[in-house]
Amino acid sequence: MIIHRRSVLAVLAASATPGCAAMSLATRQPPELYALTPKSTFDADLPDLRRAGLQIEIPTAAAGLNTARIALKPTPTTLQYFAGATWIEVLPVMVQTLLVESFENTGSVEPFGSGALGARADWALRVNIREFQAEYANPVEPPLVRVRLQVRLLRLPRRDEVGNASFESTQPAASTALESIIVAMDEALGSSLRDTVEWTLRSIDQAGVDV
Repeated sequence: MIIHRRSVLAVLAASATPGCAAMSLATRQPPELYALTPKSTFDADLPDLRRAGLQIEIPTAAAGLNTARIALKPTPTTLQYFAGATWIEVLPVMVQTLLVESFENTGSVEPFGSGALGARADWALRVNIREFQAEYANPVEPPLVRVRLQVRLLRLPRRDEVGNASFESTQPAASTALESIIVAMDEALGSSLRDTVEWTLRSIDQAGVDV
């Protein structure tokens, strides 16, 4: 079966409700697949580093987030998953792909994923996904989406750390419908992607690179 990448704005055939689907861990129906979008708008004054190669390593994540399931927190100490829906890829792989595409969209650097054949990297970006879930104050109100990325920039080939930063974004969902929650996740991740891209390019420029 061929799976097509969908826009996050595509309408669900049946949206989940927080009382049942949002808090349930299992479903008998095939899951709906969701893909988030890369960032395409950035500050106009980003440095031109097109002769620099940037390797985007597959992000790490806690076991609860290292999955294709879409996470939610009904309480601050409980992690569960939305029923009937998954990401199109395991979350760290999806975030890596979106980071590569976001860097490509700047036109300022040559990015590639780890393991790319024939690619020459001058720098490497390590990312840890610390938060990526919908958080509920109570089950009848729209949740708050929280995304937090911890990033480290390394100079190759010695892998010396040049700098590190943490980028956190929150976005309230417009409703309790899963469609609205996915849109909020896309917006929250987009903010963290933009911050990561701009910080990385400026950090490379400040560290000094022969471009």
